[in-house]
Amino acid sequence: MNDIRIALIEDHDLTRVGMRTALQQKSGFRVVGEASNGTDGLRLITTARPDVAIVDIGLPDIDGIELTKRFKQAQADAGYEARVLILTLQDSEEVVMAAFAAGADSYCMKDVSLDLLMEALKVTHEGNAWIDPAIARIVLRQSQQPAPRTIAGLLPNDEIQSYPLTERELEVLQLIVDGHSNASIADKLFITVGTVKTHVRNILNKLCADDRTQAAVRALRTGLVC
Repeated sequence: MNDIRIALIEDHDLTRVGMRTALQQKSGFRVVGEASNGTDGLRLITTARPDVAIVDIGLPDIDGIELTKRFKQAQADAGYEARVLILTLQDSEEVVMAAFAAGADSYCMKDVSLDLLMEALKVTHEGNAWIDPAIARIVLRQSQQPAPRTIAGLLPNDEIQSYPLTERELEVLQLIVDGHSNASIADKLFITVGTVKTHVRNILNKLCADDRTQAAVRALRTGLVC
């Protein structure tokens, strides 16, 4: 399998260098370029043509939302496809929905673990949306409005099948919705990471979900957790 080619567009030098270093130490990922502002970032992703561009919203000159909008327009005209993963500290409903309206494919908070960031990159590269569980409630609220804007693959039209979750699975599910990694869940529940993975696998099967984010959205949508 070819490496996922990534462009980093982030104005904070330490954050950008940290991401580059962390990703380059993992197999399956290759950073093909970096930029510290929106103008250079737009030029980078239109010339380097990465598989996924990680874009911060709070960029100088052109912010990440405007950059995403311009890039998606240019991409359509050029006839090639790359995906945008927003990585930011901003979690307000206005900003989240503006990012998706601009054409962002996925949305991730900066406090995400490296494991979840890699998961987000893989899911995004495969053509699916990855939404940080921390903002899943925003997507849920939007889905309950008249004529909702659907996030592909996360808000199915059919009702999920009703398979009862155990008390422990509900505890794990709540922690997933709250944005915890497997390691964090294990620490909080005093169980092994392997046991957490088994619970997560059972939860995904019972909720007919493909990944943790989809499970979080469906759990909120059906009232399994709050």
